[in-house]
Amino acid sequence: MSAYLDHFGLRNEPFSKEIEDDKLWLPESKRGIVSELVDCVQERRHGVVTGEPGVGKTCVLRALRHALGASQAFRLTYCHNVTLGRRDFYRHLCHCLGVTYGATAGDVFLSVSRHVEELSRERAHPVFLVDEAHLLHQDTLDHLHILLNYSWDSRSLLSLILIGLPDLDERLSMRRNRSLHSRLHYRLSIEPLSPDDTAEYIRTRLSAAGANKELFTSDAIAIMHEAASGSLRDIDRVAHKALRATARKKRKLVERDVVQAILQSETFHAGAP
Repeated sequence: MSAYLDHFGLRNEPFSKEIEDDKLWLPESKRGIVSELVDCVQERRHGVVTGEPGVGKTCVLRALRHALGASQAFRLTYCHNVTLGRRDFYRHLCHCLGVTYGATAGDVFLSVSRHVEELSRERAHPVFLVDEAHLLHQDTLDHLHILLNYSWDSRSLLSLILIGLPDLDERLSMRRNRSLHSRLHYRLSIEPLSPDDTAEYIRTRLSAAGANKELFTSDAIAIMHEAASGSLRDIDRVAHKALRATARKKRKLVERDVVQAILQSETFHAGAP
C-alpha cells in the first residue's frame, strides 16, 4: 500500500480513473444528459455532446453504457482515433466492429453499412460513439450523413453520437455540414462542475476509498474548484498531489496552504523555459 494511503487509512487510490462504470459519480446535470442519451438511442436517433476538456464527457459515455446494461438490443462501438482521412476512419471503424473490409474506400464503407444492415436483421441496434469528434477531417464530416441513410433515408438502422469540444458545435453549424447537423436531433452540452458539485465529488471519491471523515478543508476544496474551473480531470490530479503532500507533512487534513503550494508549483513549471 502507498504510504499516503496508509496515512489516511484508505483502501485504494481515491482519484484514480480506474473505476467501474457503476461506481461513477455524476452530478444531477450529467445524470440528465445520460437520460437524454438513453432516450436518443432508444428512439433510434442521433446526437452530439460537447464540453470543455476534463468536464466528464467520457464518464457520461461510460454511464450511458451502464444505463443500457447488457441488453442485446443495442451494440455500442466506441471510436476515438478520428484524426484520419475518410477511408482510414471507416477502416478504423471496421476494426472496432471486428468487420473485414476491402481495399478501396467504397469497399470499406460498404463493409460498415452491410454490417449495420445485418445487425438490423438480428434486431440489434448499433450505436456508434465517436469521441474527439471535433478533430474529424472535413472529408469525413462531409460523408457521415451518408452512413445514416438506409432504404432511401426511410429507416433508422443505427444511432450516431458525436462527442467533442465546443469547437464541434461551431463546425457542425457550418453550411457545408448542415446535412449531418440536421440529423442530430439531440444536441447536448456538458457544463463544468459547480462548487457544491466539486465538494460532493471529492467526498464521494474519498468515501468509496474508505475515508470515514473529511480529509479536505472547505477552503482547500474552494481553491481547487476555482483552479480546475470545474474540470474533473484537474480536480483528480490536484487532489491526489494534495493528499500525498499532506501525508509527507504528517497532517491528517488537507488545508489551503498545501493546495496553494501545488498550484503555484504547477504554474512555475508550466512557465519554465
